[in-house]
Amino acid sequence: MANPLNFFGGFKLTLQHIGRPAVTSSYPKEKRPKQPRQHGRHVLNRYEDGMEKCIGCELCAGVCPADCIYVRGLDNPMDHPVSPGERYGYIYEINYLRCIHCDLCVEACPTEAITESKMFEFSFTNRADAIYTKAELVVDDLGEPKRLPWEDWRAGESAMTGGWMRATAPAGNAEYEGIAQWSGDLGVGVRAAEAGQSEHRDDDATGSKQLRNAFSAHLEPEDIPLDQLGLAGLQKKLAASKLGQILRKVRS
Repeated sequence: MANPLNFFGGFKLTLQHIGRPAVTSSYPKEKRPKQPRQHGRHVLNRYEDGMEKCIGCELCAGVCPADCIYVRGLDNPMDHPVSPGERYGYIYEINYLRCIHCDLCVEACPTEAITESKMFEFSFTNRADAIYTKAELVVDDLGEPKRLPWEDWRAGESAMTGGWMRATAPAGNAEYEGIAQWSGDLGVGVRAAEAGQSEHRDDDATGSKQLRNAFSAHLEPEDIPLDQLGLAGLQKKLAASKLGQILRKVRS
């Protein structure tokens, strides 16, 4: 025979969740804010003077575990150089049917040419559209990624595409943690470094969020902020307030 307490236990669980804040949204009409290090569709950046950052070194293609990047470099024309170096990326292709968005290509790039946006909602009706060429990847004259018809871009998803690049201290030298060490991007300038664990933080500039404010479910119960505890948090706030102290005195 079934335990009748199991029946009422289901109602208990439902009542416990009634007072908690809603975590769902009306997707796709409404998107939740994405993290600064969200791995989405790639972009090829340009310097502030308009020259391309890619030098055709093929390190991104060599480090890619999915073998989805194809790069071929070419010597810069003497009369009209494309990049500041001796070579530039003549051919650059990414096959998104293979890409796993691991970001190893971003880490391997010596010039911070390839970075990732926060936009990952894009689909294809044929295989040819899934292969992005240099024409689709290089940012426009305003430094913004080029929007394609099958991509669902929203506000803020093109911001800080390279903001977390080289954010940690190079060679383990903590003196350089949080200090930007890359050149300015077209239309953006010098991006702020991602917040580290030291006192060198600017969360407003980078959009970084403290763990306790973004993923409270990963914390111990006593470390979760009260405003994220729903009804239980309101009860704790009331108990700690002056009104709660008065009610305790009346009861005693």
